[in-house]
Amino acid sequence: MFLILLGVLLGAVIVHLYRSESLLSIPWIPDASARLFAQRPLPAPLDDSFLSSPKFTLPLRAKGRDVVDANGRRFKLASVNWYGASDELFIPGGLDVRHRDDIARTVRRMGFNSVRMPYSDEMVVANPVVLPHLLTANPDLAGLRAMDVFQAVVEALTAQGIAVVVNNHITTSTWCCGADPCDAGWANDHLPGGMCRVRQTEDEWIEHWEAVMGRFANNSLVVGADLRNEVRGVWGTMKWDRWATAAERAGNRLLKMNPHWLIVVGGTESGNDLTGVAQRPVVLDVPHRVVYSAHVYSWSGWGSLGGRYAKRTYPSFVASMRKNWAYLVEGNVAPVWIGEFGAPAHPGQGDANYWKNLLRYLKAIDADFGYWAINPRKPKDDEKETYSLVEDDWATPVLDYRMKDMTELMRARRR
Repeated sequence: MFLILLGVLLGAVIVHLYRSESLLSIPWIPDASARLFAQRPLPAPLDDSFLSSPKFTLPLRAKGRDVVDANGRRFKLASVNWYGASDELFIPGGLDVRHRDDIARTVRRMGFNSVRMPYSDEMVVANPVVLPHLLTANPDLAGLRAMDVFQAVVEALTAQGIAVVVNNHITTSTWCCGADPCDAGWANDHLPGGMCRVRQTEDEWIEHWEAVMGRFANNSLVVGADLRNEVRGVWGTMKWDRWATAAERAGNRLLKMNPHWLIVVGGTESGNDLTGVAQRPVVLDVPHRVVYSAHVYSWSGWGSLGGRYAKRTYPSFVASMRKNWAYLVEGNVAPVWIGEFGAPAHPGQGDANYWKNLLRYLKAIDADFGYWAINPRKPKDDEKETYSLVEDDWATPVLDYRMKDMTELMRARRR
C-alpha cells in the first residue's frame, strides 16, 4: 500500500512539474508599449553618454558603486556583447557581411556606449591566418591573422567613441559554456594529461592576457579587462578565494602594462555569485581599479530553493539579486556590471517573466549593463542567434521589447 501511495505521489509531482514547465513555453504576446516602440524610429543615441564626449575626462576609476571619470563624473556602462573571436572561426562575427566601421556605427546608433569583446585562449595560441571568405566585407584585412583582425575590430569601435572591455571568454575556441571541465576555469593543467585539447597553466593564461592587451596599451578607449567568463569549476565547485587570488595576480600584471585599466572580476557559479566579495574582496596594487560583474539569465538560479529566474515572482527575484551581487551596488560598496543577460526576440512566458523582473530591477537601481548579444548568427554552422539585436544584414536594429527596455535603461536616473 505504501509503495502504491508513493507511486501516486511521485506521479502527481511529475505531472505538476511537466505542466509548470509547459506553461513557461507558452508564447508571450508583447504589450501595447512594446508594439508602439517597434513602429517608431529608434531614438537617437545619447551622445553625451559616450567617452568621446567632451564632458568626460579619462582615465576611468571605481568609486563606490560607480565607474567615474577623472573628475568624478559617472560613466554608465551601457554595453552590448559582440562575440565570435572566442568561437571556432576565431574572429568577431559579421565581417563577411558588413565592414567593421559600419557595424561600429550601428552599435553607436543603437545607443550602446561600450562593447564587451570576448576572445579565447586558443585564438592567442593558434593565431591562424583568417580564411578569406570570412572577411569578404573587410578586404583590407585579407591575409591577416586572428589577433590582427581582433585588434582592427576593437579599433573600429574606439574610432566611433565606443569604449571596449576585452573579455577572456573560454580556453578552447567553441561556444560557451558547456560541461567541459577543460573550460570551467582559467587554468586546466590540474586535469589529466591529454584530456584538454588546449592545455594551459595560470601563468600561460596571464601571458595570453598580456599578448592581447599589449596591443591596446595606448588606446585610451580600451578601458578594461574582463578577466574570465563564468568561472565555475567542475559542476560549480569553484571557491571564491581561489578565483579572487588568481584575479589579483592577473590584474596586477595587466596594471603594470597600463595602470588605468579597469579590472573586471566576474562571480562564480557561472557568473551569478558575488557573495564571497563581502568577506574577501579583490584587492589590487593600484587602487580603484576593480569592477565586479554578474551574469543573469532566465535559467540562472537553477538548483536553488526559489528555482530558475524564469519562474520567480519579482520579490523572490530581487531577493536573489541582493543576496548574489546587488548588495554591493545598493550598499555603495563597488561597481557591478551585469556583463551578460539576454532573451529571445519571441519569448515564452518564462523568458518574458525573467526579462520583466530583471529590467524592472536594473532600471530601479540604474545599473551598468552588457546585453548578450548583437550577433544575428552563431559562428558554427551559421545558426540563427535568437537573442540578436540586429537583422542578418548587421545594420537593421530589431526593434522590440528588448530594445525598448534597454533604451529606457540607458536613460534611467538614480532615484
